[in-house]
Amino acid sequence: MPEAVIVLEDVSKEFASDPPVVALSKVSLRVEAADYLAIVGPSGSGKSTLLNVLGLLDRPSSGSYRLDGTETTALRDGARTKLRGNRIGFVFQSFHLLAHRSVVENVMLAEIYGRHPRKGRRDRALAALERVGLGHRVGFLPDRLSGGERQRAAIARALVGGPSLLLCDEPTGNLDSHNTEAVLDLFDDLRAQGLTIVVITHEHEVSARAERRVRITDGVLVEEVA
Repeated sequence: MPEAVIVLEDVSKEFASDPPVVALSKVSLRVEAADYLAIVGPSGSGKSTLLNVLGLLDRPSSGSYRLDGTETTALRDGARTKLRGNRIGFVFQSFHLLAHRSVVENVMLAEIYGRHPRKGRRDRALAALERVGLGHRVGFLPDRLSGGERQRAAIARALVGGPSLLLCDEPTGNLDSHNTEAVLDLFDDLRAQGLTIVVITHEHEVSARAERRVRITDGVLVEEVA
C-alpha cells in the first residue's frame, strides 16, 4: 500500500498560559494521494493551528506527523524548511502577489527557496500558468487582473515546485461567486490530475465540492459522513 501524503496520529498542540490552551487534542487524520479534503469549523476551533502543523510552520506538542512518509516532528528547522518547500504548495485568502512584478515573475519567485535549478525557471513558471489557464496574462501586473485571476496566479506559484500537497487557507474568501466557482473548478481539475488538496474553509459552497470533509471543534477533529 503506497504511503499516504498526510498521516497524523494523536497530534496535540498546547499553548502556554494559565490554564494552558489546548488548540488541538489527539487529532488523527490520514490523507491519501489525490484526496480532496475540506476542514471546516467555527472561529477559534483550531483550524489555523492545524493548518500551521500540516504546513510545517509549527510543531505539535505531542503526537506524530508523517508527510510523504517522512516523520516531521523530530526534524531540525532546516530540514523542515526544505521538506516544506519541496512538498507543500500554499494558497491563502490574500494573494500575496508583488505589485511591481509581472505575473510570470511572481510565479518564478516561488522557486528561490526550492530545489530546482535556476535554468528553466521561466519555462516552469509559464507551464504552471498555462496549467491554471493564465497563459494569456503572463506579462500583466497583478493590478490588471481580476480577483479570480490573481488567485489563479497564486495557485500557479504554489504549483511551480511540483508539490505533492496543495494546502489552501480560505482560498475563496476574497472572491465573488463567479470567481469562487472558477477556482473550485480548477481545484477539481488539479485533483483529477493527481494532486492532493486540503482546503480550510468556513464556506459551505467550498467544502461541499471536496470529496471528504472533517470538522474541528475545540481542537477535536471528526470526519463527517457525506
